Amino acid sequence: MGVQLDVSSAGYAGRLEVIEGPTGRRRRTDAEKARIVAESLMPGVQLAEVARKYGATRWQIYDWRKRLRNGSLALPESMAAAPGFAALLVEEPPPQPRHAHTGIEILMDNVVIRVGQDADERHLSWVIRAVRAAT
Repeated sequence: MGVQLDVSSAGYAGRLEVIEGPTGRRRRTDAEKARIVAESLMPGVQLAEVARKYGATRWQIYDWRKRLRNGSLALPESMAAAPGFAALLVEEPPPQPRHAHTGIEILMDNVVIRVGQDADERHLSWVIRAVRAAT
């Protein structure tokens, strides 16, 4: 072809540099994927940090989470026994002052209708007729 290469005919190509570290595709077992997903689901953990730690992309972990939800990937036994519910905090509602209600209260059979002072008269009459019809 008439192309001149800077390589000697003896086969010596020059300096060869070897780069260490992970390269190319990684083959992870389902157990490894599940362990990584479980770690990414822990409270206070950022998915990007977990991905960086294991040399994965965020999108891979999102895909593994989807597989976990679909049932095609199972959590390791050590993680499956852990509770999967979020903590529940219950706060008492602030007390309502008794004199704060400045509207109309209508008791019909076992139904209480409460409306504010600015209630529309036509709408209120429609609600009363509906309650009478239902009881």
